[in-house]
Amino acid sequence: MEPITWKQVLPQVVATLLGTQMAVSDGMTYGWTSPMIPYLQSNASHIPDVSAAATDWLETIVLMGAVTGLPFTILGVNRLGRRKCMILSALIGCACWTALLATSSLAAVFAARFFSGMAGDMCFVAAPMYIAEIADHRIRGFLSAMIYLMMLVGMLLVYTVGALAPYAWVPIIGIGLTACQVCLFPLMPESPYYLVYVGRDEEARRSLKRLRGGAAPVDAEMLEIQEAVRRQRLETGRLQDLLLIDSNRKALLIMLILNGMQHFVGISVIFMNLHVILNEAGSAYLPTSTAAIVFAVIMLGAATIASAVIDKFGRKVLLELSSLLTGLVLVVIAIYFHLKNLHYDVVAVSWIPAGGVMVYAATFKIGLGLVPIVVTAEIFPTTIKAIGMTIADVIYVLASIISIFVYSALFRTFGMHAPFYLFAVSSLCTTGFVHFFVPETKGKTLDEIQLMLKGHKPAEVATVNKY
Repeated sequence: MEPITWKQVLPQVVATLLGTQMAVSDGMTYGWTSPMIPYLQSNASHIPDVSAAATDWLETIVLMGAVTGLPFTILGVNRLGRRKCMILSALIGCACWTALLATSSLAAVFAARFFSGMAGDMCFVAAPMYIAEIADHRIRGFLSAMIYLMMLVGMLLVYTVGALAPYAWVPIIGIGLTACQVCLFPLMPESPYYLVYVGRDEEARRSLKRLRGGAAPVDAEMLEIQEAVRRQRLETGRLQDLLLIDSNRKALLIMLILNGMQHFVGISVIFMNLHVILNEAGSAYLPTSTAAIVFAVIMLGAATIASAVIDKFGRKVLLELSSLLTGLVLVVIAIYFHLKNLHYDVVAVSWIPAGGVMVYAATFKIGLGLVPIVVTAEIFPTTIKAIGMTIADVIYVLASIISIFVYSALFRTFGMHAPFYLFAVSSLCTTGFVHFFVPETKGKTLDEIQLMLKGHKPAEVATVNKY
């Protein structure tokens, strides 16, 4: 196989970057409450009478918007197409940031946060589908990982700008990012897979040629896409096909475990309760505001490294390494809290929780925090990809909510060590699941992945594609 050239890569990178500005915005939305709640409850706030109960709703209402928007997302990615759906999500996001900039009404802030959740949901269903379908299989992992990188950039932006600059700066940046996607992303081609799926083959050929740099012939790849869509059309694409067809059941199981376990290894809990965890540890080594920024920086660095090597070492290796190391880090943190709960003197090692969560940021993001969205976008066939990706998003949100409730119940009943033991066990169990059940999709076309899930061996996959 000939090495891929920069001329072939560049159009795909540009399309990915322009199509994921909304992911930066969504990262800002997700982290917005951390620096903004203290401001909204201060005397300097331009919005009066923001109670503690109201601030809880400011966090929750984003998730409610995400769940509410799911039916519209399924219809949008199949009826409008991946590209138009991504543009629409950025347009809604732009309107929400504009409302947050202009309003002094708490009700308007709630509405903006709700619709931001809908827009973010649409982005995180449509964008991974689009990227997986436009990418050359040799760089698909790298490009698919970029959506998480962009989200982390957004979180880092809101943590730093939100803490150090006036209130207006965060929505101004959000408006700029989403407006950039609304204005420039329409210049990018639609997914060739989607165009073939809706019967616009000639347009799909032109799109594929643009995405591959214009010079290289695309006839072989075009035939491969047409054959893949033809074969997948034999499976009707109904909701029940997720359970009735064996390969779809395998994909569904992999998606459920990987997306659910992201939260049951504690990421949402640590993101939202970092200050509580460090205070409970009795650690005075790192101020909470600084810890949040360092945590986000480490995650961004780890995710950048993982995205650069995912197509070299593969998805499975990163997942196994990440879940194993994350589990060990969580065990260490849990033991510290357990000893403290038993009234042992742990002052001399009170740096362990602060250092542990920073190591956790790196070990989590090199695999568990990055690879699931790549794999989820690869393992569902074109006919039910919208349904599969949407269910993945539902599981992601529900697992986040459940993990937070479980953490709170265990913490109040037994102490901080209990939820960390649970997270450690979940992480180590994920290592076993990945080893035995998750296929390696590195270097495989989307059609080859479907054949693997149907039980074909690698040699059989090559033979099927040959003919």
